[in-house]
Amino acid sequence: MVGGKGGVGKSTVAAALALAAARSGRRTLVVELAGRWDVARLLGGAPRPGLVEVELLTNLHHVTIDRQAALRDYLEHEVPGRLPVGRLVRSRFFSAFVEATPGMGELLSIGKVSELARPQRQSRRGRPYDLVVLDAPASGQLMALLGAPGTFRAIARVGPVARQTADIERLLTDSRLTGVTAVTTPEQMAVTEVLALRGDLEAHRVALDAVVINRTVSWPFTRAQDRLLQDAPDDPALRSARWFSERAGAQRQQMGRLRRALKATGQTRLPLMFGGVDRAALDKFASALRKAMT
Repeated sequence: MVGGKGGVGKSTVAAALALAAARSGRRTLVVELAGRWDVARLLGGAPRPGLVEVELLTNLHHVTIDRQAALRDYLEHEVPGRLPVGRLVRSRFFSAFVEATPGMGELLSIGKVSELARPQRQSRRGRPYDLVVLDAPASGQLMALLGAPGTFRAIARVGPVARQTADIERLLTDSRLTGVTAVTTPEQMAVTEVLALRGDLEAHRVALDAVVINRTVSWPFTRAQDRLLQDAPDDPALRSARWFSERAGAQRQQMGRLRRALKATGQTRLPLMFGGVDRAALDKFASALRKAMT
C-alpha cells in the first residue's frame, strides 16, 4: 500500500514501484480506488470499468475499484446461495442501505484488494499476482480502510462475514505479505503526517516498510558558500539562488526529522522534476526505487 498526505505524489510512486516490480519479472497489479485511474494514465494506459484487470505493459496490470462494482463482485462470489444479484444491486432501497452503513464502502474496497492480493486465488477469479500495489487514499481514508474489517468482525462474530473479515485482517497484519510505503515531500506538514501515519499503522498492526521522500531539491554548495551567497549584492539571478538555497535548507531540516524518528525504516529520495513527471521521469524513479528496495 502506498500512503501519505494528499498531493505528495502517491500515484507517481505507486506507478514507479509497479513498473520496477514488473521489470524485475514479477507479475504486478496496480489497484486504484473510487474509480480513479491516475496510475493507469501515468503508465500510458486506460482502465476498464467493472473490475476488469487490464494489462498495461508486460507483467504490469491495472484495475480500478468502485463501490458498486465491488458490491456486485462480493454478492456474486462471497454470498452463498442463489441470489438475484443484478436486481439487488439495482434496488434503490438496498443501495441506500449500503450507503448508510458506516464503513461498508471501505470494507467492500479493502475486501476486494485482499482478494486480488492473495497468493492463491479461485480459478474463476483469475491468476494470482506476485505483487499488488494499492494506490491508497490519503492517510485518514487509509485508516478507515484498514479499520473496516475489525469493525464488522466485532459486529458479526459468527458466520461468513466474520470469517471473511478475519481473513482480510490476517492478510493485512502479516508483515511478510503486506506493508505500507509512505510517501512524503520534505515539508513540515507532509512529514508530520507520515510520523502520525506510522503510529496509526502500528495501532492497526500493519507494517511501515519504507518511506519515499518525493520532490527533493539538491544543492551543490557548501554552507560556507551559502553564507557568501547570502552576503552577495542583490541581483535577480542571486535572488533565485538564495531561494533555492533556503528551500534546500528547509528540506534538509525535514529530512533530518524523518531520519531521527524513523531510524529503522528505509528512506529513498526522488528529485523534484521541474517539467513535471513524464514517462522518462517515471522510468528514472522506477530504477531508483528498484535499486533502493532490493
